[in-house]
Amino acid sequence: MKRHLLAALILLGTLAPAPAAEQGALKQFERGSWQQLLRAHKGHPTLVHFWGVTCGPCKVELPELGQFMKDHPGVDVVTISADLVPNLPDATRSMLDRAGLASAENWIFGDGFAERLRYEIDPAWQGDIPRTMLVARDGTITTIEGSAEIADLSKWSDAQAAAIR
Repeated sequence: MKRHLLAALILLGTLAPAPAAEQGALKQFERGSWQQLLRAHKGHPTLVHFWGVTCGPCKVELPELGQFMKDHPGVDVVTISADLVPNLPDATRSMLDRAGLASAENWIFGDGFAERLRYEIDPAWQGDIPRTMLVARDGTITTIEGSAEIADLSKWSDAQAAAIR
């Protein structure tokens, strides 16, 4: 009987939900991830923000984007840590948590050849961050290089909401 109970407990342990730390895991952004992301959000207004832990302006902008996400629930918010300094997942998660972006769709560059990833996103992108790409319902992409003005993001969001009325 004890063996059956032990086997049942082991089985239940393997079927239990992931611990909270795993639930907040960052998705690995690798070759093909950009097209996967665009397909997943097709028809939905989506703000994609590229940032990095070592980027000074990003530290200021992230909390503003966290507030934007709360204020604009009709916009899918995606963050992608594209930092040139690799292997910073713990610091990345910590910054996202503090900024109120833990519940956003969060990615981190998972390929040491970052140039290849950037090229898939935009062949002209040289790696500067922060960078925000606004993907409209119709798939049109507007790129903002440098820090985005929240007022401009709000106008874009309002235009996307008006497009479905």
